[in-house]
Amino acid sequence: MKFLIKLIGVILPWPIKRRFLKQFFEFKLDPNAYIGFSWIYPDKLQMANGARIDHFNVAIHLDNITLLENARIGRNNWITGMSTKSEKHFTHQTDRIASLILGKESAITKNHHIDCTNLIKIGDFSIVGGYQSQFLTHSIDFINNRQHSNPIIIGNYCFVGTRSILIGGAVLPDYSILGANSLMNKSFDKPYFLYAGSPAIEVKSIPMDAKYFLRTKGFVN
Repeated sequence: MKFLIKLIGVILPWPIKRRFLKQFFEFKLDPNAYIGFSWIYPDKLQMANGARIDHFNVAIHLDNITLLENARIGRNNWITGMSTKSEKHFTHQTDRIASLILGKESAITKNHHIDCTNLIKIGDFSIVGGYQSQFLTHSIDFINNRQHSNPIIIGNYCFVGTRSILIGGAVLPDYSILGANSLMNKSFDKPYFLYAGSPAIEVKSIPMDAKYFLRTKGFVN
């Protein structure tokens, strides 16, 4: 029965779907938010004015998804995790948050894999661009022989290039670019830099007046 209710929530036209999701799942959906034909069922969902989730996305086993004003998730993304309600894994991490937060005017484009076993936070005006990037917040702790997780943080006005891999503990600072096909496996702290490579390193500085960093709209023409 629960599966059938969720299926109905996918196929309904949006004006009816919005009311349905608010009533049956207590999702907080602004009247100007939108969800296409996608299977979006975290424990909690909050979408602000202009936030949008396009067709053919899957988002399951998360505590929370929050999209701030005009944040957008494109098509064909797989967003999953391990809810903190799980009694099998990560019980040693009492402060773990299995959530995805997209800042205002931010975007995840399409065909990406987003593992939110721990928090993934993408700042304002930031874009996960291209295709087939992977955000992997959990892996095996070989010393203690158990699953372990760490958050991934993307700052404000950042760009993540196509087919990049970000590992738990990665931090891309504000006003930074991660080049295509990069592996980011640690925290960086210098803004206005291009980071690239496998593993990613500081490559070169970027002018503070670069127009990408001065946008007032998330979309780039």
